This record gives sequence, structure tokens and C-alpha cells, in this order.
Amino acid sequence: MSRRKWLKPLLGAAAGVLVITLMLPSRDHRHTPQPSYSTKMVPQQEKQLKKGILALDVSATDSLTRMDARQDIQYVMRELHGKTTDQKRRFTRKLQQSHNHLHTLQWIHTRDGKSTTYTGSKAQTRLLSHPQIKSSLAAARHSVMQNKSYESAAFEVDGGKYFVMAEPSTDGTYGVAALVSQQVLRDVEKHQRKNLRLIPYPKEGSYKVESVHPDTLHDVTVKTGHDNENASHYFENEIVVRFRHNPDQQQLRQIAKDLHCKPGRKLGYTYVFHSDNMSYKELKQYFSRRWRPLYTEPHYMYLTNEKKLFNLDGNIPNDLLFSRYQWNLPATETNRGWGLSKGSKNVVVAVVDTGVDMDHPDLKGQIISGHNVVKPSEKPYDDVGHGTHVAGIISALVNNGEGVAGMTWYNKVMPVKVLDQSGSGTTYSVAEGIIWAADHGAKVINLSLGNYAQAEFLHDAIKYAYDKDVVLVAATGNDNTERPGYPAAYPEVLAVSATDSSMHRAAFSNYGDYVDVMAPGASIASTYPGNQYAALSGTSMASPHVSALAALIRSINPDLTNKEVMDLMRSNVIDLGTPGHDKYFGYGQIDVYKALKAAQRPYVPLQLYPQHLSDKLKSILKKLEM
Repeated sequence: MSRRKWLKPLLGAAAGVLVITLMLPSRDHRHTPQPSYSTKMVPQQEKQLKKGILALDVSATDSLTRMDARQDIQYVMRELHGKTTDQKRRFTRKLQQSHNHLHTLQWIHTRDGKSTTYTGSKAQTRLLSHPQIKSSLAAARHSVMQNKSYESAAFEVDGGKYFVMAEPSTDGTYGVAALVSQQVLRDVEKHQRKNLRLIPYPKEGSYKVESVHPDTLHDVTVKTGHDNENASHYFENEIVVRFRHNPDQQQLRQIAKDLHCKPGRKLGYTYVFHSDNMSYKELKQYFSRRWRPLYTEPHYMYLTNEKKLFNLDGNIPNDLLFSRYQWNLPATETNRGWGLSKGSKNVVVAVVDTGVDMDHPDLKGQIISGHNVVKPSEKPYDDVGHGTHVAGIISALVNNGEGVAGMTWYNKVMPVKVLDQSGSGTTYSVAEGIIWAADHGAKVINLSLGNYAQAEFLHDAIKYAYDKDVVLVAATGNDNTERPGYPAAYPEVLAVSATDSSMHRAAFSNYGDYVDVMAPGASIASTYPGNQYAALSGTSMASPHVSALAALIRSINPDLTNKEVMDLMRSNVIDLGTPGHDKYFGYGQIDVYKALKAAQRPYVPLQLYPQHLSDKLKSILKKLEM
């Protein structure tokens, strides 16, 4: 019998295996906490809950900054011991350039009580004359003289928030005191007020925006943060068009003449036209009448979607903030999973977001070359903080003794900046970022952003990346609503909602039948611009957990397709809520260890084996026919 003759019956046998395996009983030991926030809250309740979450994020960030500052002071003491005054001055000047929150450093000699002060600028020197700062630094110096540590409460001076901290040397002969700026707390509060939708859609930025109901496109007014769940935002004088036949240059010039605008921007099969004097409705009428396109739609904006202790089985990293703050890693069995795979530099995760702080020491060597869609001539640096936080969850350096631990040790992050300094971006920019990442080697794309209106333009970009075997992961949103958010709700995308440390659905997290899996998203500690760390809440924080898991799976078994990776993550979870899939928890919270165990070569998860075998046999047949 020829190989082709005996291979074909095997394909039929594979289909039979599928029926049998799907009927096997589950052996999962189910964790079933009561679903929280499963009924719709009134706006005031939701607002109060989100205010509480914001307060927790700020409080956790305060603690992170203090632990990080103490480590910085100890580092300064080690580096400067025995150095000359000039060497100390050069070192501290360089340190303050990269750590501008270390406002002032004082080197204190305990034998004579003298101290040398190093500040970053003349403005900072003038600030030292303030009574509160003088008093706190004097108290710090007194503590060092007694061979004791010192830490002040936070205080405000000239609109800024600060604290003073000091550490003596182990031999008691000297010590270092620092005046530390806590501007990061205000940055986190401002960021989270928008991210958790505690305020209406922000009008800052370079866009003229119209708000509409995502189903009807009827005008709506967004007065409060709660109104965001029934609103999508688009540019008043722009339109997205996909023609039946692409216009030639003469036709494009005619369109530009008719609309009194520049030629349309083209991405893939789709064009975006901008007019200075026509509204979206007028533009739609023009194209529908003159060109009969396949579709027209508004040019939507996309916004960031940020928002019991567990046994520390497996690898326990030495990163400073891990044990106290990173509840999210043991909760997802990440530590145990590291015993199976720590990742691979060959599997790249694109963070399509606000950019990344590529100079952050806890991301050193983890970031590869990316792309800035917003300003193509510039590098994709983060001017918001959101993308840096997402990147750290995925791939912050592990076991380097400082900061946080990422979920992967070796997977690289590709920063693709599609959102501007206001944390928002366009359909065009997000679509371009997805296509660019897919074309430049990304195996996984994280999309911690969203809108409630479907956009065919964006969906085309999603399908383009999916057809290139990319795993796409997206956040569902932070409005505690069942309304599907996009791109998360597209079938090619794995939709991620957020849990808290009790493995309940987070109060802010969206839900619905389209949700695939859950991941930690409450007060998640990660990297933040300016060599700092912050705790943020949101489904934006949940999504990169899943992207990191996809990268680990593709590292341990590169042969798996994107569909197999997604199915594997859905079927190897910590099942929450009612058994199986439900609208509040999807299939459950990701389980890194279980998913990696299922993905190990040469094994294929039982549920996926029939399809996997069928695909392999078809591939062999195709080669034989060539």
C-alpha cells in the first residue's frame, strides 16, 4: 500500500478520536468563590468602588517607592564608600539624571556630624530651605548619628509631595539621607482616573472628538465616567472607507478636490480621509452616493484599559518587590511554571500601546527595536506610563535583586507606540501598529486598549495578523459592563477580564459571553517611567499576564499554531464561578504551570490532539503531492 493510501484512512481515524476525547470527564479540582459584582451597580456604587481601587493603587505605589528608595540609598552607600568628594559629586549627578525622583542626597559623617549635600538643580537647592524639609533632613541626620534608619511621613511643599529617608552604614561611620519626590503618586492618580473611567473621556490631545452610542451611532453626551460604557468616540471630520475597487491616483485627486482635503491615508485595503469643513455624516453621504464602497465607518479612538496569599511553590526570585507585592505570579502558578519554561528570546511579544521606557534598568536587554506610529521619526518612548507598566508585567528582569519580576525571563518585548500622550489613539494607528508588529516578527501581540464600537478597518488588521499565526490578546475594559469591547470581542482575539487577589472578578472589570479567560488585574506592581515602579489596576494589567503565558507556551513548543495556543490557554485554567465557561469568569483564571505542562513536547493536550494529528497528516500529504 502506498503512503498516500494509508495516510488517508488515518485522517478519518483522527476525526473519530475527536468524538471520544470530547466525551471524557474532567478531572479538574475546581476553585469556586462566589461571583462578586455579578449584578449591575448603580453609578454611585460603581464610582465609590473605583475610588477605593484608585486609593489602593496609590497606597501600594507609595509603598513601592519607599522600598525602591531604600534600595537606592543602600546602592549609593556601597558605590561611594571610600570615594573622593569630586567622585561622589559626579556619581550622584549621573544618578539623579536617570532617577530624578531622588531629589537630594546627603552624605553624613557620624564622627563629626558634618554632611555634604548633592542636589540636581538650583531650584532644588532653594527648596531645601523650606522648614518642613530642613526639619525632616535634620531628623534623618540625627537618626544616622545614632546608627538608626529613618523614614518620614509624606508631606507637601510648593505643590509637590515628598518624604525623607536615611540609612546608616553597617559599621556606623557614615550614612546617606535622601529627599525623595513622590510625583509618581500624582501621575498614578491622574492616570487611573482616566483608566478606570472615573472621569469623562479626556478632551486633551490633538483630536476633535465626537461621542456616539456604539450600537446606533446616535450622538451621546459623556458627563461622568459611568457614561463611558455606552459611548464610543470618533473624529468628527474623518471617515474610514474600503472601496470595492481601489481608486487610482486620478480618482484620489478627484476625491481630495471634492472634499477640499489632502489625499487619503492608505493602510492595507482601507483609506482614511480627513476634511477640514465636512462632518463624518457629510463624508459618509458623499462616499455612499459617489463611490458605493464596501463599507464606511467612523475613525474610532481607542483608550487604555488598565485597572489570601498563595503558596510560593517552585522558583522564588530575589527581586526586591516580589515577595511583598507580586501576589499575581503565585496566583497564576507562574513560579511553578518556570520549572518547565522561562521563555525564549526567539518568541517576541509586541506591546501595542503608549510605548515603553526603554531606559528602565529593570527592562535592560528585554526590549528590542520597535516602531512609533504616532511620530514615525521618533523612537517608541512611553510618555504616559501605561505601556511601560504592561511591558514589565511581561518581561521585567527576573532575579536581578531589584524591582519586580516579569512572567517571562527571556522573551523580548517589541514596543509599538499607537497611543499618544493622552493615552488615546485612532483606529488607523492601532491597525497600523498591529500590521507592523505582525510583519516584523511578533509571535504574540498584547492590546491593552479598546472601544465599544466595532470597526471593520481594525478587524481587517486583526485578521491579517491572525492569518500570520500571531496570538492576539486584548483587555475587555473597565466599566463593569456586559457590553462587548473591541478588539477583545473579535473571534480571532483572546479576551481577558480581571480578577483580584481573592480570585473574584474585579469590581471594575467588564464581563460577558465573549470573555475567554481571567488574569490578575488589581493593584499590579510593575515598571514605570523614570526608573520607578507603580501599582495599577485594570484589565490592561490582566491582558499582559495572558500574553506572557502565550509567549511561554510558544517558547516551550514552537510547533503549536496560534489557535492551538489559544485553545490550550482556555482549557488549562483555574475554573472559577459556575463549572465551565460563564460570562463572569470565561473559562477561568490562567494557570501557567498547567498550560505549560500540557504544551510540553512531544505531548499535545488531549483535547487538541485530534486536530493536531489531522493538521500534521494533511501537511505530510501536501508535501507528498508537491
